[in-house]
Amino acid sequence: MTASIETDTTVIKALRKLRMPATQRNRELGLLLFAIIITTAATVLVQFGTHGELDPTFLSYTGALAGLALALHVVTRICARDADPFVVPIATLLTGLGVAMIYRLDISADRVGWGSLGLRQLVWAAIAIGGAILIVVFLRNYRILFRYTYIFGVTGILLLLLPFVPGLGLEAGADVWVSIAGVFSFQPGELAKICLAIFFAGYLVRTREALTSVGTRFLGITWPKARQLGPLLIIWAASLAIIVFQRDLGTGILIFGMFIAMLYVATGKASWAILGLLLAVAGALAASQILPYVGSRFSNWLDAFNPDYVNGSSYQLVSGIFGLAHGGLIGTGWGLGRPNLTPLAHNDYILPSLGEELGLVGVFAILVLYMVFVSRGIRVGIAGQDDFGKLLATGLSFTLALQVFIMVGGVTRLIPLTGLTMPFLAAGGSSLIANFLIIGILLRISDAVRSRPRVVIG
Repeated sequence: MTASIETDTTVIKALRKLRMPATQRNRELGLLLFAIIITTAATVLVQFGTHGELDPTFLSYTGALAGLALALHVVTRICARDADPFVVPIATLLTGLGVAMIYRLDISADRVGWGSLGLRQLVWAAIAIGGAILIVVFLRNYRILFRYTYIFGVTGILLLLLPFVPGLGLEAGADVWVSIAGVFSFQPGELAKICLAIFFAGYLVRTREALTSVGTRFLGITWPKARQLGPLLIIWAASLAIIVFQRDLGTGILIFGMFIAMLYVATGKASWAILGLLLAVAGALAASQILPYVGSRFSNWLDAFNPDYVNGSSYQLVSGIFGLAHGGLIGTGWGLGRPNLTPLAHNDYILPSLGEELGLVGVFAILVLYMVFVSRGIRVGIAGQDDFGKLLATGLSFTLALQVFIMVGGVTRLIPLTGLTMPFLAAGGSSLIANFLIIGILLRISDAVRSRPRVVIG
């Protein structure tokens, strides 16, 4: 009993050290201001690189976005004073760089006014930051989400089914878009992944003991019993259903990967990760043979420079690769490249667009930002004493990491390209709002971990 109390006291002291002193809060403000300066400079360089003069109108719009980011910082310091200090500055910097590149592509395409994708992205960014502020203000205790585990699960499924509702779904390649009154469209799958992350976290907390019971030991690894494979097979089948019926390879992989990661964290058994990887490979191979659109992605990946493909289905992939090669080590400079030659350069291929004008050094810096962001989220999960918060923070962080890996791997021809967006960078309101909602949840969890550690003594 004495040893247990001493151990728990050590844990409490360690967690108290995580509390954010005033100097660290000032450091966060400094990082946020640095991010704002970098993104403003990027916009200025785009204007000089393309027009040779300064346009104060768009700069004023980016200034409004900077003001909202500062508002999120102030609200966080008031309502969640011990929240992680790196999350908001990194998200602001990535979003700002994305807006600058989208604005640069608008100039090449002569998109002006409300037809400008950069201006639309600023509006979506404002809404997204507003959503993060609402979560920080009103989600006082994130553990309340645990009570509604199954409600979030049903909500996630309904969101995925929305594109099939007559009058809502849009015909745009994959069946993932819905239109509200014909005014605006969004991807419900982006919000569904958050709902399903909450559901997976709550479900695994409730069933962890059953999933970690002793199974058969083979090749030095303890494998689960056959009757324990039900949840894994159900999520695998659901992911395949998304791929088959919605023709959305990216979302199917993302949801299944998120569940596997959270299952591994909940049980600590490598066998679950191995089984999940084997099922994912089997499903991908089967889909490539059965589904034509998946098969074409594999063909473009394996034989992208084939003359039969290069002027057709693989043109986008090859064009993006040549753009990255054109950028070289240090890039052509903001506004001095030709990223507009690549189809969907503002969306699927925004990383090659940035790579052409910022070079390998710029791409590496962006990937480091993602790495730090994800590591902070996982660190929050590891430090937490609450199982639900630990799984939720880890699952959301891993989802962003997997999304980045899939997109970077796709545009660099490491893996087949799938229909996802680069978090924070790519044009699109649905993804941006979902990512900032994730930020709000991570801020709340990190604040709870640092300021109100829950330790059981016994």
